[in-house]
Amino acid sequence: MSPPPQSSLAVLRRLAPYARPVRGRLLGSGAAALGAMLAGLGIPLLIQRIVDGPLAHRDRSSLVLLSLVVLALGVVEAGLIYLRRAVGARPTTEIEKRMRADLYHHLQQLPVAFHDRWQSGQLLSRAISDLSTIRRFVAFSGLFLVVNMLTVLIGMAALLMIAPALGALAVIMAIPLVVLCGRYERHYRSAARRAQDQVGDLATTVGEAASGIRVLKSFGQGRRATQTFLAQARELRRTELTKVGVLATLWALIIALPELTLAAMLALGGYEVATGSLSLGTVIGAITILTYLRWPLESLGWLLADAGNAAAATIRYWEVFDTAVVVADPPQPRAPAQPVRGRLRLEAVHFRFPGAASDVLRGVDLDVRPGETMALVGATGSGKTTLTALVPRLADVTSGRVLIDGVDVRDLALAELRTLVAIAFEDPVLFSASVRENVALGAPQACDDDVRRALRIAHAEAFVDALPWGLDTRIGEQGLTLSGGQRQRLALARAVIGQPAVLVLDDPLSALDVHTEAEVEAALRRVLHGVTALVVAHRPSTVQLADRVALLVDGRIEAVGTHSELLAEVPEYRRLLSTVDAQAVTR
Repeated sequence: MSPPPQSSLAVLRRLAPYARPVRGRLLGSGAAALGAMLAGLGIPLLIQRIVDGPLAHRDRSSLVLLSLVVLALGVVEAGLIYLRRAVGARPTTEIEKRMRADLYHHLQQLPVAFHDRWQSGQLLSRAISDLSTIRRFVAFSGLFLVVNMLTVLIGMAALLMIAPALGALAVIMAIPLVVLCGRYERHYRSAARRAQDQVGDLATTVGEAASGIRVLKSFGQGRRATQTFLAQARELRRTELTKVGVLATLWALIIALPELTLAAMLALGGYEVATGSLSLGTVIGAITILTYLRWPLESLGWLLADAGNAAAATIRYWEVFDTAVVVADPPQPRAPAQPVRGRLRLEAVHFRFPGAASDVLRGVDLDVRPGETMALVGATGSGKTTLTALVPRLADVTSGRVLIDGVDVRDLALAELRTLVAIAFEDPVLFSASVRENVALGAPQACDDDVRRALRIAHAEAFVDALPWGLDTRIGEQGLTLSGGQRQRLALARAVIGQPAVLVLDDPLSALDVHTEAEVEAALRRVLHGVTALVVAHRPSTVQLADRVALLVDGRIEAVGTHSELLAEVPEYRRLLSTVDAQAVTR
């Protein structure tokens, strides 16, 4: 059973830790806004004094003095409004900056499995549009929601003091207004949450279409992609129209009730003036107060709507931020064994994805000796990529241990572990930056000589030098200005630049032709002598370059040996390689 939905106030209260460091400036901004409201509210009371005093008694000197006081209140109100903006701008942008930085940092710490489940557009909308919504609420809507409600309460109290009967009419009007506002705010918040989720879906669709534009064009699926986009856009439009409908109804009620109250006050006030029960100045003052309160009352509609938007945005923010970081630094990290030899050992390793019914890896035992190249071979779905992810702790074992030189990788600080272990993925991910910056991601302190050494190892130096600006050439989003083989070689250079003790290659050479693949692998064996390498291999040519081969079948290591030994003794291995050979021929 799902928990009952929280009120907007309860949800927005979670922003308190971010507001606390700047609460002084926020309170100062709120005090300035309230002071401006009270200064404006003082003007109707002075109007009452003017009508019943100088105007009634034709006292010109008092009229001038009270008029100057009204002018002074107007100047004070304008000055406080300026002060409110000047004081409030910095702390609210500071809150947005801190929340965005914390969210980005948290996303970096979350495991790869989290990012596999979440759409990029949903994360993007939370990090940008939702946080902007929260900032606007803190800077303006939330502030004035409090200030306007206080102004209404103070104005009602002033009405009750100067004209109890007229004040009672205003209070009677306020009661159904509060009830209706609460009811419609809940409806609006539900629609706002749905709209924000749909914006995230739409952002994902646009992002996928942009990154996959070559695929869409080559298969002639542009029209179909457009239809998907338009369907999502229409759904978002319907939700936005629902929001408009709820807000229109709420706003109509908020405007209608004060107008009805004003008409009733005019009728009752006029009658009491005619009978002598009230002075004309009191009635004018009371009506002027209610007129002044119209903006605080009418603004409640969109202020509550903004509170609903901010509450929905806050819930979406905490949905991500509350996700536990399961791969983290140990409380007391151990130092790597010295000297670093790079022995990699897996002991009784099991792994199961969260929520899955069965293990992907089931009791894997594997020992890769220092300086040895171990090829990992298996059918699709056997768990090869999952196993390689456990070495640099992109995910953690469900049970068992992964050891480097006898030290459990979970006992090492993540930064330390990832200097010992480098990985190159089957699908190379490059960033919209220069060649130098992309390669140096593997060793941020690397100099140009280090970058060039890594490029030579990956047989990438020649094509990089042929680029328009060499190392400084920006390669475009995801490196799409390069060929698949060029992207793979840059990813490989990034992996080897830090001279890791353990190198994990998740079939990173798949996009290379056979000749270039052999050159790169030969260069790796020659230059990285003494480095432990675990290579997911599909091509027989790659397997033959390994010292030993491990056959992974249904999440278990079925056999370990040299390529020739497994080929002679393990039927499953022969069958797998013959299948791969056949697929290579058909390609």
